[in-house]
Amino acid sequence: MLFSEIVYGPIHSRRLGVSLGMNLMPLDAKLCSFNCIYCECGFNRPVSHPLLPSRTEVKAALECKLQNLSGAAGLSAERPSLCERSGLIDVITFSGNGEPTMHPEFEGIIEDTCALRDRYCPQAKVSVLSNATQLGREDVVRALWRCDNRILKLDSAIDATMHAIDDPVNPHLTVNDIIGKLQAFHGDFTLQTCFLRGTLPDGQTVDNTTAEELDAWYKTVRLLRPKQVMIYVIDRATPVKTLEKLSREQMERIAAPLIAEGMNVQISA
Repeated sequence: MLFSEIVYGPIHSRRLGVSLGMNLMPLDAKLCSFNCIYCECGFNRPVSHPLLPSRTEVKAALECKLQNLSGAAGLSAERPSLCERSGLIDVITFSGNGEPTMHPEFEGIIEDTCALRDRYCPQAKVSVLSNATQLGREDVVRALWRCDNRILKLDSAIDATMHAIDDPVNPHLTVNDIIGKLQAFHGDFTLQTCFLRGTLPDGQTVDNTTAEELDAWYKTVRLLRPKQVMIYVIDRATPVKTLEKLSREQMERIAAPLIAEGMNVQISA
């Protein structure tokens, strides 16, 4: 499933509420630094010259959408800040057809988005769903600090499993690389993890719910101390068809030790 617009929705997000989606990647292909086996957008495919929307195009598309939402709620142009009071959106979410922080104008786009949010719907949050691979760029880190929700992914604390699930474009990426960059946020972020089991096309079994996996993951969560832990299961069609969706009860068991320690854990199952 690919998103064919720069701004899409509003849609109901399991994790974030009523969300206005932002897609900074091509409208006809997935472009990402990961190739996750569970991604609803499918796998990356070779694109010689990917066409990304410009900062100007993104700003215009978002402002048009927010104006239309305000009009649909019967609000006057003189009082656009009432958009949020209409209950139309809870959050503006950067996700789309790949990794949003790969966009070369990401920092400027976040600046524009925050300004438009403040004008049209000041109660809405600006959120970014990211795989954390671009945190070596200072402009990306600055931009993420401007957002209300930095939702950063770590699907396994063991290198082999992380590579099996996320299949990073950089074959040398390690879990420690990601953890080191996440520590720069001093816990002021949400850590998200998708739990799953299944078999890969080459016959390899993948399972990030084993005792060994969970032990390593718990240690990492305790090290990072994120303000929220967001765990979820596959919910839509996946490019690898042999993946198992975990039950609510299984997810609650995974969350239980962290909840017992007073951590804020959100389960989407």
